[in-house]
Amino acid sequence: MENLILTGPTMASALEALEKEFNVHHYWEADDKDAFLAAHSTTRFVGATGNAKLDAAMMDKLPALEIISNLGVGVDLIDLDAARARNIRVTNTPEVLSDAVAELTLALMLAVCRRVVDADKYIRDGKWPEGGYPLTGELTGAKVGILGLGRIGKEIANRCQAFKMQVVYHGRREQQFEPYPYYANLVDMARDVDWLVAVVPGDTGTIGLVNREVLEALGPDGAFVNVGRGSLVDEPAMLDLLKNGGLGGAGLDVFLDEPEMSPDFWDLPNVVLSPHMGSATHKTRGSMGDLFVRNLLAHRDGNPLITPVV
Repeated sequence: MENLILTGPTMASALEALEKEFNVHHYWEADDKDAFLAAHSTTRFVGATGNAKLDAAMMDKLPALEIISNLGVGVDLIDLDAARARNIRVTNTPEVLSDAVAELTLALMLAVCRRVVDADKYIRDGKWPEGGYPLTGELTGAKVGILGLGRIGKEIANRCQAFKMQVVYHGRREQQFEPYPYYANLVDMARDVDWLVAVVPGDTGTIGLVNREVLEALGPDGAFVNVGRGSLVDEPAMLDLLKNGGLGGAGLDVFLDEPEMSPDFWDLPNVVLSPHMGSATHKTRGSMGDLFVRNLLAHRDGNPLITPVV
């Protein structure tokens, strides 16, 4: 059987499927990573999971490498230019996680808007007998700006419309046949909406895209939801505005240096935190693992890749 390097842990179903087809070697368990790569320098297949960066230096240590199958949509840990230069194919797992991420996005919006987490704490702290919880906002009639109207963004838009929200969007370019108003300028959109939802991938073109100017435009009555990547937002600026009232609230599934983060977030009642679990359902992770494996098998067997990135 062919050898395969797995860069991080994966779900049991995907690992079982891989072990039936490949000799699987666990990169993340190696104490000496360079020695591990030297011992497996003829490996043609890599399964990218976990937080390992696949940069040019790592690719050079695997001169026979032909394909990197990534478990997830985001490929920001893979140097795509380096892969292209070395004729290494890269795949990901789009579409199968769109519904799950969209669901969590609406869950975060509802939790922030209706103060679900803080209201739960209010009861558990025994405060209800002292008086009812303060009035909250609601989604109905609010305007939401989606930053990144891709597969997931469109599913979020559909669900927001079901909540009787007005949808607008910003992206690199206008999508001609979409029914939602397009904003060419992100600051202008942030100024006009009640909710800003970020769902764009993390790459060099999106780092710090949601900066202080954008967040200040969103303002004290606005809320920010991030299900894309932590690198999209100026996190210190966001935290400062959340603390001083310059930003009304936030629902965050991703963070700049996750799982590490500032403990200042923890005491803010206008923030709902989620540990990067947008796609973390049994159903969705099973589908992602299946597609992750099938891309590897397609390349091995000389068939077209199912979801190529490079």
